Amino acid sequence: MTDVTGAPADVLHTLFHSDQGGHEQVVLCQDRASGLKAVIAIHSTALGPALGGTRFYPYRNEAEAVADALNLARGMSYKNAMAGLDHGGGKAVIIGDPERIKTEELLLAYGRFVASLGGRYVTACDVGTYVADMDVVARECRWTTGRSPENGGAGDSSVLTAFGVYQGMRASAQHLWGDPSLRGRRVGIAGVGKVGHHLVEHLLAEGAEVFVTDVREEAVRRVTERHPNVLAVADTDALIRIDGLDIYAPCALGGALNDDSVPVLTARVVCGAANNQLAHPGVEKDIADRGILYAPDYVVNAGGVIQVADELHGFDFDRSKAKAAQIYDTTLAIFARAKADGIPPAAAADRIAEQRMYDAAALRGW
Repeated sequence: MTDVTGAPADVLHTLFHSDQGGHEQVVLCQDRASGLKAVIAIHSTALGPALGGTRFYPYRNEAEAVADALNLARGMSYKNAMAGLDHGGGKAVIIGDPERIKTEELLLAYGRFVASLGGRYVTACDVGTYVADMDVVARECRWTTGRSPENGGAGDSSVLTAFGVYQGMRASAQHLWGDPSLRGRRVGIAGVGKVGHHLVEHLLAEGAEVFVTDVREEAVRRVTERHPNVLAVADTDALIRIDGLDIYAPCALGGALNDDSVPVLTARVVCGAANNQLAHPGVEKDIADRGILYAPDYVVNAGGVIQVADELHGFDFDRSKAKAAQIYDTTLAIFARAKADGIPPAAAADRIAEQRMYDAAALRGW
């Protein structure tokens, strides 16, 4: 079923009518010369210009791409609010296999579309895009972060993303076991790409026992060759069933916590870098009912956006790292709010973020 515009009706319903919608603006971008097809979604600018990365991914169809952009943009509003940033939430997706169609011309065309928004949306890296890509985009758009240090940027934001997740794990350990130390804890990481392999380093440095898996064999091999004591597992299904697993860290694509995975999770804590880990509303209650502590993804993975936001003001790594370290206290505050209100941590985080956005909008007279 389609609307009069030709777009699938469920996508338009999400945009205009559902609780998952409420977006301010969605831009469909096409440049025939370069082959660019992209979606830029701005969920909220109540706290300031929308900030979020650019995902380059081979979606099955355009409707799937639009839906992903809407979900990711909404998540960025909550992430930026909880990180204490003066930014709203936005996200962009470029449709296609980056290994096949990514070119300089395509990235420049994308940069022109972002620039046409006049600063309402600030872009950065995400799945399928890298620092070198942002350097190209920045040639057409000054509202670009995640650039290389040689071009005035902060470089790889996955460094502080992993650091923030690590802080979330420490806070989870403190809340559940009364000690933030991860020494001796068994941690399973699904996805050891840009963020996951940095997270491995933090965990090993503290003396944790680490298990990893990834759909890409070379990613696993890179970790195990450098750290022979890290144990590789066949797949995520095997990882989440490991006996005695203390912490499960989803660090790949979203939807990791679903009706199939939650019932068989052996971990006491879920804390990872992936966006949109909850496959659908209600999963957070299923997790809580099983006695599993969930550290909301958009809270603990905010280190990267903290880094790129700092870049807009003249990047200082120590300043960014100090702000990312506050994820520890923010996570503890969410657990305390959840306990006080008798709700899952995901709902508690939403309430705190929504209140900040509401207060900001009220000050603007919206």
